[in-house]
Amino acid sequence: MAPMTITTYHVTKDIADTMLSNLSVLPRIQCGDFTLELELGPLPPEIEEVARKELRETPENKKEGIEKLRELLKGETDLKCPYHSDTWLVRFLRPCKFHPESAHQLVKRYYAFKLKHNVFYDNLLPANEKNVFEQDILTVLPTRDQHKRRILVIELGKKWKHTKCSLDEVFKGCVLYLEAALLENLTQIGGVVVIFDMDGLSMQQTWQFTPPFAKRIVDWLQDSIPCRVKNIHIINQPYIFNIVFALFKPFLREKLKKRIIFHGTDRKSLHSYLTPSCLPKCYGGTMEIPRITGSQWLELLNMCEEEYRVINSFGYNKT
Repeated sequence: MAPMTITTYHVTKDIADTMLSNLSVLPRIQCGDFTLELELGPLPPEIEEVARKELRETPENKKEGIEKLRELLKGETDLKCPYHSDTWLVRFLRPCKFHPESAHQLVKRYYAFKLKHNVFYDNLLPANEKNVFEQDILTVLPTRDQHKRRILVIELGKKWKHTKCSLDEVFKGCVLYLEAALLENLTQIGGVVVIFDMDGLSMQQTWQFTPPFAKRIVDWLQDSIPCRVKNIHIINQPYIFNIVFALFKPFLREKLKKRIIFHGTDRKSLHSYLTPSCLPKCYGGTMEIPRITGSQWLELLNMCEEEYRVINSFGYNKT
């Protein structure tokens, strides 16, 4: 396997416009001939067509949506948000199919959730969440799926040492990944899929899940993020996973419930949603790229600390 190294590249103007901070360089992971980086450049024509068909994204809708959403947010006197940024506004307009009133409500829910759960969001930086990355239970695959979606893998079975890493830490790690992914136009349009690998889940681990935790996760996924969560794939789950899912089920609305698919060890079932060419061999895939570890992701995300600090600077006034 080729060694992996972290390198950097200079931020061009079109990339700078997608961010809220003034970062001058961004990181990339180099592995042999393969390069993994935040994809912040212009959209390819075929993805622009997907955005038009699925999200009503046209120059006219985009211009009108930005203008109307900006005016709506200017009226939120107790909310500090970067409505000056067109690209930030588009981030919320896309999952709402460019309906500014719906995007306005999504922005408010996004920040209301952060205020309600401020214990997890205050000073949320990769460097402060070193443990969850070093436990290596979260990773983003270096390839997208066949629909250009990012693939997040969460291993909460035998790899998860619950006495060393809490579920709250796992949640914060997921938030950090998602905030980075949502800088990407391609991810905003294509969305994300999540693979929960529950291989080796023990009864002691199932006891870590509680109804308040389940409700927080479902509220976050369903109502509080500007992200198209296309599918959640549960794989390698033992029978006791039913105990865990029973905690989440009461909070799920039909739309998200339909997007949760249980595969067990049936790789053909998984491959009917995710082609083998985008999956590693451990999931029956043909991808030859080595796994990017949590520690390597931490090193990469640490280089984006300035962007996270700016993201953290916005929100509702605390009373």
